[in-house]
Amino acid sequence: MGPQPSQPQTAELFRPRLDELLNMQHPLIRLIKRASCEQVIVDTTVMPKAIAHPTDSRLLEKSRQHLVKAAKAHGLKLRQNYNRCAPRLAVQAGRYAHAKQYKRMRKTLRSLRSRVGRVLRDIERQLHQLPEQARIKVRELLQRTGRILTQQRKDENKLYALHAPEVECIAKGKARTPYEFGVKVSIATTLKEGPVVGMRSMPGNPYDGHTLAETLEQVGILTGADKPPKTVIVDKGYQGVEVPGVRILRSGQKRGITKTLKAMIKRRSAVEPTIGHMKVDGRLARNPLKGALGDAIHAVMCGAGHNLRLILAALRLFCARLGVAVQEIIGLLADRLRFAGAVFA
Repeated sequence: MGPQPSQPQTAELFRPRLDELLNMQHPLIRLIKRASCEQVIVDTTVMPKAIAHPTDSRLLEKSRQHLVKAAKAHGLKLRQNYNRCAPRLAVQAGRYAHAKQYKRMRKTLRSLRSRVGRVLRDIERQLHQLPEQARIKVRELLQRTGRILTQQRKDENKLYALHAPEVECIAKGKARTPYEFGVKVSIATTLKEGPVVGMRSMPGNPYDGHTLAETLEQVGILTGADKPPKTVIVDKGYQGVEVPGVRILRSGQKRGITKTLKAMIKRRSAVEPTIGHMKVDGRLARNPLKGALGDAIHAVMCGAGHNLRLILAALRLFCARLGVAVQEIIGLLADRLRFAGAVFA
C-alpha cells in the first residue's frame, strides 16, 4: 500500500505557482519601471476642435443668425434681418466655389458681407438700450462678427469659429489633411513600455522645439522625479533646441551615435501608433470642450485614458494566464485524486 496523499503536500506543490501568478510585480502586469521615466519620446500633433470646416459664407451666415437671435432675445427691433435672402446667398456661394466660378462666388460673398454688416451696425446703434450684463455679451458677439467681416485670406490670427475663437489653423505637412483646425498638443511616452507620461496643449501654434522644455517639466512632475528625464528622443522638427541637463537625440542624427543610441533613435517612431490609438480610440481627433481650458483638460484626459486602456489590456492578459494556470492545477488535482482512488481501491 503506497503513501497516502496529504493536503499540506498538495499546497506545498502548487504554492510557488500561485505566488508567481498573484504577484502584482509579475512582468505581465508591470507596465512601467521607474528607470524607464529617464528615457522618453516626445512628439507633437494637432487636436482638432469640434467645429465645422470654416468657410467665409458659413461664418458670415452663422454670425448673422447669432446677431438676429441676440437682437430678438433682448427686444431690439431691426430694420431688416435678411432671414430669406442671406441663407440663399450662403448656399449659392458654396455652389459657385464647387463649380470653380470664383468671380461669381466673390460677388455673392460681397453681397452677403454687406447684409451682415448692416445687421451689425443696426445693433450697434441700439446697444445703449441694453442693461450692463446683456451689453457685455452682445458687444463680444459684435466684436467677433467684426473680425469675420474684416479678415482677409492672408491675415494672421483669423477667426475660424464664432463660438471658439481659440481655434488655430495648423499645417503639419500631411497630404491627406494639409490643414487642421484646433490646437497643438505635445505628447511624451516612455521609450521602452509606451505609457503616456506627459501630455499638454500648446496654444498659439508654437515651434515644436519651443515646447520641449515645458513638456519635460510636466514629465518630471507627473512621474514624481521633480526633474526632467535624462534622455529624450525627438524628430527633426526639434532642430536647434537645447535643454540644460537633458540629452536630446534627433532622427537622422549621425555624429557621436553608438549602436545603442541608434537603436533608441529608431525606437522614436513608436510614439506614432500611440497618437493614432488616442485619435481613433481615445477621442483625441475631436475636442468638444469649450475654450483654452477645455483644450488643456481634454489633452490630459486623452493621455490618462490611453494609460487606462493599457492597464486593462495587461489585466486581461493576466486574467487569461491565471485562468490557464487554474485549469492546469485542477487537472493535476484530478489526476492525483484518480491516482489516490486507484491506490486505495
